Amino acid sequence: MTFADEVKKAVTPRAALLVIGVLALQLLFIASYIGALHKPKPTDVPFGVVAPQQMSAKLIGELKSLPGDPLDPRAVSDAATARKKILDREIDGALITDPRGTKDTVLVASGGGTVLANSLTKIIMEADRTQQRTVRSVDVAPASGQDFDGLSSFYLVVGWCVGGYLCASILAISAGSRAANRQRAVIRTGVMALYSIAGGIGGAVIIGPILGALPGSFWGMSGLGALTVFAVGMITLALEALTGIVGIGLAVLIVVIAGNPSAGGAFPLPMLPDFWRAIGPALPPGAGTWTARSIAYFRGNAVTGPLLVLSAWAVVGTVVTLLMSMRKKPEAADAALAGTADGGSTHGSTLA
Repeated sequence: MTFADEVKKAVTPRAALLVIGVLALQLLFIASYIGALHKPKPTDVPFGVVAPQQMSAKLIGELKSLPGDPLDPRAVSDAATARKKILDREIDGALITDPRGTKDTVLVASGGGTVLANSLTKIIMEADRTQQRTVRSVDVAPASGQDFDGLSSFYLVVGWCVGGYLCASILAISAGSRAANRQRAVIRTGVMALYSIAGGIGGAVIIGPILGALPGSFWGMSGLGALTVFAVGMITLALEALTGIVGIGLAVLIVVIAGNPSAGGAFPLPMLPDFWRAIGPALPPGAGTWTARSIAYFRGNAVTGPLLVLSAWAVVGTVVTLLMSMRKKPEAADAALAGTADGGSTHGSTLA
């Protein structure tokens, strides 16, 4: 037998296609992470301006025309309203001018991302310097001292997402990527739900009572974790039911390659390029990271949208998984037809 024949036996066409698919995922991983994170800069950051009416329009115009369009400034009536809007996550910072002097105040929220808070302070300091004014920074939602650069929420959610698709992958690999029947699909869904609850509580215990990295509601974090794990796990099971083992790669594409760099973790959303900023909130890592930060630092505000996103992934994944389990497999259908044609009864075998 020639070496070429050995190669043909060792590397089947299916294996070759899977290897090519893995190579594609590898290159997409590199392109996505470097494309999103290699040159972060604030762009159109929602930013409030508190100033007397006679100078507000002029100041907003000057901030809007800064090189690179870092800010999307809008007038805010007073300092208290500016603080509320930041805590409600409607804006990421605000400038409070001093009409009687030259010392202004910039409000930031490092709990939403230390890098962004520092960038806003720097932008305003440079802008004020050109007007012979000074500025002091006030952090209205400071990140925990145990939460370096505000990254703990992101890594917590990444851990939940990894657990979700790994658990779903193991369930599929151990007993066939497609559930043999509806009962088995329901069992897999139940296992995924129990695993999600355990993973959510476990992550909240580690990030809170054990490490003290994040403040906020323990049960709020636990619930978020359970929903995140379940959403990722069920969409992975659904993709496996639709495409077989390829579904694992598709889950990695959605959650890891597209979802992680666009989640606003290492750099908050306003610092990402347009494409990643657009897709991030619609994917589980982005929705989970936003919600975790809201629970920890923003009194649980502005979480309805992200929770709906996670719920939508969970519902779609569950529905597709159950529907696919009710489809009769081609080989089973052929066997049933053959048995009918022979006038005999068909005894179905158990399918993984």
